[in-house]
Amino acid sequence: MPRPISAILNLSALSNNLKVVRHYAPKAKIWSVIKANAYGHGLARVWQSLATTDGFALLDLNDAIFLREQGWQKPILLLEGFFEASDLPLLDRYRLTTTVHNAWQLATLKKAKLETPLDIYLKLNSGMNRLGFSGEAMYKIWQEAKASNNISKITLMSHFANADNTVGIQDQYTFIEESCKGILVERSLANSAAILWHPSTHYDWVRPGIILYGASPNGHVTTLKDTGLRPVMSLHSKLLAVQTLEAGADVGYGNCYHTKTAMRIGIVACGYADGYPRHAPQGTPIIVDGILTHTIGAVSMDMLAVDLTPCPQAGINSKVELWGENLSIDEVAAAANTIGYELMCALAARVPVVSHLD
Repeated sequence: MPRPISAILNLSALSNNLKVVRHYAPKAKIWSVIKANAYGHGLARVWQSLATTDGFALLDLNDAIFLREQGWQKPILLLEGFFEASDLPLLDRYRLTTTVHNAWQLATLKKAKLETPLDIYLKLNSGMNRLGFSGEAMYKIWQEAKASNNISKITLMSHFANADNTVGIQDQYTFIEESCKGILVERSLANSAAILWHPSTHYDWVRPGIILYGASPNGHVTTLKDTGLRPVMSLHSKLLAVQTLEAGADVGYGNCYHTKTAMRIGIVACGYADGYPRHAPQGTPIIVDGILTHTIGAVSMDMLAVDLTPCPQAGINSKVELWGENLSIDEVAAAANTIGYELMCALAARVPVVSHLD
């Protein structure tokens, strides 16, 4: 029999979340961001549930080719652009939109031999200092790109560093406005947080990522209340053992948990080799038999321990939810001092994945 752990994907929730994005940004087109294997959900499993999107945004050229070969005909955006001049014939063949964020990319594209000009997203560095042209150079770069026979439609692109927190977007927004005066093209600025909380940034194209998968851009569960967003991924397992311990007993590696009174604990078939965060401290929330309890001791490779005091009826084979519909991935991530993005993307290949519709 297989080990009793599985990730369950609710594809109806994915389709629902795309509709929620349209509700928040009704005048904009949508790039559904499916980078990192659709945030750990599996590109091949989920892309059809997002088929009403206006385009897909991703990083890997192979993923773009996969979508084309599956029959996807609408736009595909390469968020980091191309990495080698030898990539350009494939962009030409598969009609991909490429981000252009540095002088090398622009020069390489201008001198390439293409069958048909490519659409590009010209990226402005508005303060994150990762990718993009400087504000001072932006108008000149736009003019240079516009003059190239290898470039068709140009869209202005940037990215917000603080749309998910109290710093907000105003400084970057002002910088973008000042840097792009006279650049009369469509714009794509809004990430998940900006879609939810900064409608002035929506413009022509929005780029939802984490909210498509039903988690919060800032990691706070309360921020998604009343949005209509639903979790897509649930991680489930079972208890494979139960121990009845006396007061003063130790649990797990390093004996880092000591029982203060007699207690029952459960051992869950899930560990850091499955993608559960090793650094999750004892006290991380978990659900056993539908009842909220918490972890104890250190997370090991294949197992973790839970306190069964709140659920005395639990025994071997009792159902466990690590995160999902009843326990937000954001709550687990916050307890582990990380973000839901990381937990999704860390799901291990050895965990079976089951997809379903409502």
